[in-house]
Amino acid sequence: MIIERVLNNNTVISSNSKGMDILLMGKGIAFGKKRGSKVDMESVEKTFVLQDKQNQNKFTELLINVPMEYVLVSEKIINFGKIKLGKALNEIIYINLTDHIHSTIERYQDGIVLRNPLVLDIARFYPDEYSVGKKALSIIKSDLNIDLEVDEAAFITLHFINASYSRSNDYAYEITNITKMIDEIVKDHYNTEFDESSLDYYRFITHVKFFAQRLHAKEHYDDEDDELLETLKNKYKKEYDCSLKIRDYIIKDYQYELSATELVYLTAHIRRITKNLS
Repeated sequence: MIIERVLNNNTVISSNSKGMDILLMGKGIAFGKKRGSKVDMESVEKTFVLQDKQNQNKFTELLINVPMEYVLVSEKIINFGKIKLGKALNEIIYINLTDHIHSTIERYQDGIVLRNPLVLDIARFYPDEYSVGKKALSIIKSDLNIDLEVDEAAFITLHFINASYSRSNDYAYEITNITKMIDEIVKDHYNTEFDESSLDYYRFITHVKFFAQRLHAKEHYDDEDDELLETLKNKYKKEYDCSLKIRDYIIKDYQYELSATELVYLTAHIRRITKNLS
């Protein structure tokens, strides 16, 4: 392989057999080298190929200033996340998570620690992703000897949520906040707590998260359930009244009108988690 660009002493750009740019990393791989020099393949410790050209360019620019050990830690966390979650992740996570870890550690070394007010809710609503966030802290401590606060596990969790949906970090934060508010409305309405390990509660929270995603995208279900809603309204009055409280909150904060179908689903899910209350 031939070096096409030297980013720093540890990173160069070459190209593979398909003509795609490939990032090659290794300690001192570019020392004394320049464009046109041959790559010492024995010095290569890691290769990166991002399919999207814009992502590749962003990642390339990021690597100019980010120490190699941060890049390798980020990749280790991402690989663990792929196995743990069992799903494909948008490759933008290589950029976002690497940049996040780099910025976080820089702040940490300056004595600046950011708090995440939704850490408990993120842990409740996204337990699998949060377990990746917690594992990330142990990897960072083991590989970089930096002990970050638990808030950071929640921030890292958001990156894995976003990589599943290909959205910005604000997106996952907003979805979590909407889910939390709806959950609190139901608990306040019934003046109770729920068994958060139950299947019915899991189904309820899953529905609310999908609803929050539609709300964020300003998408509605087709409104074809007026008759069914009228039936549920009469049969499950307390559950329906709770759904109306949720509707009022959504209208006030998001200017989004719930359809009859959405009210039907909410009422039905609320009924499931409250049916055993006296």
